[in-house]
Amino acid sequence: MSLSPAEVESPALSETVDRPWITIVWNDPVNLMSYVTHVFMTYFHYDRAKAESLMLDVHEKGKAVVSNGGREEMERDVTAMHGYGLWATMQKDD
Repeated sequence: MSLSPAEVESPALSETVDRPWITIVWNDPVNLMSYVTHVFMTYFHYDRAKAESLMLDVHEKGKAVVSNGGREEMERDVTAMHGYGLWATMQKDD
C-alpha cells in the first residue's frame, strides 16, 4: 500500500514551508525621519501617508515590517535597505 503525497507530508512541515517572510527596518541614531520616508516611497513605491506611518513605527516602536513575501524577495529588500544605509533584517512571519 503506497501513501499519497498529502498523507506523507506532515502539517508542521507544510506550515513552515508556506509561511511568508517579512522585512523589518530597525531604528537607528543616524538616518533622519525624512530620509527613511523617502527610502520607503522610492524603493517600495508607498504613498507618502504609508511611508510616513511606517517611518513613525520605526522611530517610535523601534522597528516596522515594511514588506512580506517569499524568501528571495525579502533577501532582495533587505539588501536594498542596506544599500540605502538602513538597518534591516528578515525573518519568517509569525
